[in-house]
Amino acid sequence: MTSSATAPGPDVADPSGDHRDLAEFGYDQQLHRRLGRFESFAAGFSFVSILTTIFQLFGLGFGFGGPAFFWTWPAVFVGQFLVALCFAELAARYPISGAIYQWSRRMGGEVIGWFGGWFMILAQIVTASAAAIALQVVLPTIWPGFQIIGDDPALTSASGATNAVLLGTVLLVVTTTINCLGVKWMSRVNSAGVVCEIVGVIAVIGVFFTHAQRGPQVVFDTGHAGGQPGYIWAWIVSGLMAAYVMVGFGSAGELAEETRNPRRVAPRTIRLALSVSALGGGLMILGALMAAPSLTDGRLATEGLPYVLDTVLSSPWGTVLLIDVCIAITICTLAIQTAASRLMFSMARDGRLPASAILAKVNGRTGTPIWPSVLIGVLCIAVLLVNVGNSAIFATLASVCIILIYLAYLMVTAPLLYRRFKGWPAQRNQVDAEGLPLFSLGRFGIVVNVLAVLYGAVMIVNLGWPRAEIFNPTGEYPVLQWAGPLSIAATVLLGALCFPRGKTHPKPVTIGA
Repeated sequence: MTSSATAPGPDVADPSGDHRDLAEFGYDQQLHRRLGRFESFAAGFSFVSILTTIFQLFGLGFGFGGPAFFWTWPAVFVGQFLVALCFAELAARYPISGAIYQWSRRMGGEVIGWFGGWFMILAQIVTASAAAIALQVVLPTIWPGFQIIGDDPALTSASGATNAVLLGTVLLVVTTTINCLGVKWMSRVNSAGVVCEIVGVIAVIGVFFTHAQRGPQVVFDTGHAGGQPGYIWAWIVSGLMAAYVMVGFGSAGELAEETRNPRRVAPRTIRLALSVSALGGGLMILGALMAAPSLTDGRLATEGLPYVLDTVLSSPWGTVLLIDVCIAITICTLAIQTAASRLMFSMARDGRLPASAILAKVNGRTGTPIWPSVLIGVLCIAVLLVNVGNSAIFATLASVCIILIYLAYLMVTAPLLYRRFKGWPAQRNQVDAEGLPLFSLGRFGIVVNVLAVLYGAVMIVNLGWPRAEIFNPTGEYPVLQWAGPLSIAATVLLGALCFPRGKTHPKPVTIGA
């Protein structure tokens, strides 16, 4: 069933010598290299999945900051693009699966690397669950028959929460199956889904702009929040919406060992996935603000984009767009689960996880780490079960997992900055498989890196700040207000207990080399 071959078979022929490049890092070519440029881009774009996340979270941003919350979108994009530039430089030099783990350990050592991977795996498991549960927001709207349990589709109701777990579980079984079939099938499904999502995004933007009831100057309207003291604080809180959405763009790095010429492709697609997502998302937000029937009736804050679409589109076309949103949710869940399984595989291959010997096995026929894919699917379903009768706790978990993603990012950018001051990269003028220079920030590297670290640190504080309106909106569980700091502490403590003490790393690295 499994294989640990040191050379790729005929169906993973590697004329560019990518497998020899990987061997220089001490790893065998076990995963199949099937991904080209578009498939690599699709991995990052579908993780961000603006059609899924903006549909879910538009009301969050608008509810706190009014129409002017729009400006948090470009602000977060600039900060995340600084991080993406650092990631792109690392992806060109370390094209290895489990990117966050591999990059952080090569910049900061084994402890930092392990915690970077630990934070990211936990975050991806919860994020995949949060993406899967979004089906409940859309499917019962398309056809009432999808409300299998009870008759109230609201996520906050008992029947809605239970039905959401059922729909999400079915989706996770499907995505786990696709992942087990191999990267070829995963890339086909993901690429087709991304095409549908891009078409859907363009269609939504077109609908909004052709049904505009006000001009683009609406983005300067602070709304109800502007009438209260301290609008800047409300604006900062509304920025959490953009912060929740613009993550996962580094997935191209997670799939580096399955990408042809990853030193060239991954850096480009990391930047492109974030940039395209930011452009499409920004236009969607602007269009929704311009087309909304009312900015003051409270429905835009509570119902978000579905409210706007329902009022400007006739039923058949609105249904088509909602089906497209379902496709986006599916490929988003698939992309997150794929990235998480590759990260788990990479750490297990280095003996950094419990049951590493099993989790590191690769199926010889599909070239896929099946056990990590299955385990991630099972853990995602377990997280989903929290939503039954505890939707507020599940929502809090979804918020906390974004903090962990930003922490994992900081575990890369902060050590990288330190290594830059020590002269990283030591080797200049490196080239890829085509003989072209690797992506490099050059003399701007330190400036970009400093800003990326500062942005990451500020955003972690903003995300984790104990706000009752974010972590305990119902007021049922006062302790949830402190979920951010408490969850970080618990994650670090659990990580310390799971850290593989006394085990020599089988592939030691020279820090910063």
